Amino acid sequence: MKKDGTAVHISKWISLSALFLITLAPLVVPSSYFFPFITGKAFFFRILVEIAVCAWVVLAFLDKEYRPRFSWIGGVVLAFTLWMFVADCFAINPMKAFWSNFERMEGWVLLIHLFGFFVVASSVLRVEKKWRAWFLASLGVSVVVSLYAILQVAGVLQIHQGSTRIDATFGNSAYLAIYFLFNVFIALWLAFSSKDESGKSDKQKWLKWSLITLAAVEAVLIFLTETRGAILGLVGALALVALLVSLTAGKRFRRFAMGAFAGILILSGIFYLARNSSVVQQNHVLHRIASISPADGQTRFTIWHIAFQGVAERPIVGWGQEGFNYVFSKYFDPSLYQQEAWFDRAHNAFIDWLIAGGVPAFILYLSLFVSAIILLWKRSELARSERIFLTAALVGYACHNLFVFDNLYSYIYFFAILALIDSQIARPFAFFEHTPELSAEDGTLYALPVALVAACTLIWTVNVSGINTSSKLIAALSTQGNDLPTSIALFEDLAAHPSFASQEIREQLVSYESSVVQNSSATNEEKQKVASLAISEMQKQTAEYPLDVREHLELFVAYRTAGDNENASKEMETAIKLSPKKETTWIQAGVFEMAIGNIQMAQADFNVAYLLGPQFSELAAYAAAGDIMVGDKTTGDKLLLGAYGTTTVDSDILAVAYYRTKDWQRLINLWVLRVNNANASVQTWFGLASAYYVSGDTLGAVKVIKEAVQKYPEAAQSGAAIISEIEKK
Repeated sequence: MKKDGTAVHISKWISLSALFLITLAPLVVPSSYFFPFITGKAFFFRILVEIAVCAWVVLAFLDKEYRPRFSWIGGVVLAFTLWMFVADCFAINPMKAFWSNFERMEGWVLLIHLFGFFVVASSVLRVEKKWRAWFLASLGVSVVVSLYAILQVAGVLQIHQGSTRIDATFGNSAYLAIYFLFNVFIALWLAFSSKDESGKSDKQKWLKWSLITLAAVEAVLIFLTETRGAILGLVGALALVALLVSLTAGKRFRRFAMGAFAGILILSGIFYLARNSSVVQQNHVLHRIASISPADGQTRFTIWHIAFQGVAERPIVGWGQEGFNYVFSKYFDPSLYQQEAWFDRAHNAFIDWLIAGGVPAFILYLSLFVSAIILLWKRSELARSERIFLTAALVGYACHNLFVFDNLYSYIYFFAILALIDSQIARPFAFFEHTPELSAEDGTLYALPVALVAACTLIWTVNVSGINTSSKLIAALSTQGNDLPTSIALFEDLAAHPSFASQEIREQLVSYESSVVQNSSATNEEKQKVASLAISEMQKQTAEYPLDVREHLELFVAYRTAGDNENASKEMETAIKLSPKKETTWIQAGVFEMAIGNIQMAQADFNVAYLLGPQFSELAAYAAAGDIMVGDKTTGDKLLLGAYGTTTVDSDILAVAYYRTKDWQRLINLWVLRVNNANASVQTWFGLASAYYVSGDTLGAVKVIKEAVQKYPEAAQSGAAIISEIEKK
């Protein structure tokens, strides 16, 4: 029986307010934070969960109605959270496993907050009968996000990532897609629910049709995100809805549902057959969807194969959260040469948990879906529409997760649905039922003050340091070009107060070192100070995590920028030993050796890279450049002819090779090839003029510059200045 009293009312409204404010998380994008689309939402969510949990604890002591109950879903959520704590303790990088970084803001810290959200939402929203209101509030926020996305489609607002795939307030099209996917089925569930949580019939027709309209709009927007996993999830989940309705509804709706199911299958088949038509191929969205195929997914399959090799090495506890980068480097497949340099996710949420926590984590994560769907259909407390649309949401989400990794708000929606199901079917624990309740007076005098102190302590220890670091880092990066002393001081302060994001700070410091060393207005003292700081911090990073290839390469860059070639060479050797099959590392090593005059070593490094990936023509160009620089022009030409069918190839490394060997005609031919490109700029023409000039043909250089000025009149002044300099010499 619910109790009255000051402490109960205060705690109830604090916990409810915190839960409802969580629905605003998609709108939180603080520009003063590093990775603002990620960090702002994460800190916002964490703080609200900490407040909600502390308030809920007071409620649980005062009123047994709010106390935890048992369901198999709750048991799996708890087991999953506890197991990942164990797995993260055995991680290669425990700090990152627990705290993650600014780019992801996950780790066990997020998982324990999701567990707290699950427990509080299941208890408080059940007792207060506010589940429908909570999801309606979330859908209300999604209206704002949808309007933002529509304005991006219209070209009024800028797309943050890329040029065509909308991302709204998430900064990532895949994150936006799964957000909309959940909203579609939640909106349909609420639209077709005949009764609210109090048992009263819902006769608000305007709300029903508004929700259906919102679901339709956001379904269209999913396609405009061009996120193929979410699109497959949407189509598959809609087909599932039609199938389930046809199996469970009355005769009137059954025929309609069977027709819809058949329609989805027919339309999908027609689209598949027309995938190569001009209509599909000329439409950017349709073309991307039509490109779904085993061949197109080869990169994903290769990454998954790498992941399984990592699982075979550590099948029980895995590599810890945020540990996939170690697996990726150690078992790198050379066929991924043209992909992004660093994968920190397997791009499959199920495999990600398999890597993070081993086979037990994978089974528990899978059990979250299985237990939820089984209990949805097993217990009679849930309405048919609730069962169908929530099942569709979970299946669509699972399908999406086969191709994409998770993000904060998809986690929130997932755990919210789990908590909703748990709240409907869970049964009281005898222990909690028989534990005496605190008096209202004790609640006011003791429980509330203790909860307040606990909430403040949690917020301070878990979030404030990270928030300050995030703001300070973006301030250091923002002022670096205008006020070197201030930005240097900020980096020194960040280094002096390490946080969970030390890796990102140190990597940004290395990048900052390069910009300062190249800055002509920076003093030698400033350059030396920044270089010393960058090297010192990266030395700490590699000492703490000696198996992280990326960090050794960052230290290599720091040493190289500072002119310490001996130590730079040692770090490169370490990186190659840790990831011997990665072509980009061998290329980086070869370029370094070439820069310091070790041409024979550069040739060897380039050839290793080529032998790892002979199918990549770019690597053939590097190998040919190495051969040419050591005087083996015949072998170099043979490589170029095999890869390109010609020896005149547009390649920066070949341009360097021709310059070093004084092969002026080939250098000129290379630049002629470049200026004949339709996208050639005036700078390309000036490059051709430089080739003529270094070859000794000043007349040819002047002629090219004059042609460039005729083609680009806006370059007349700079062209005249160059001609004047040439004629003086």
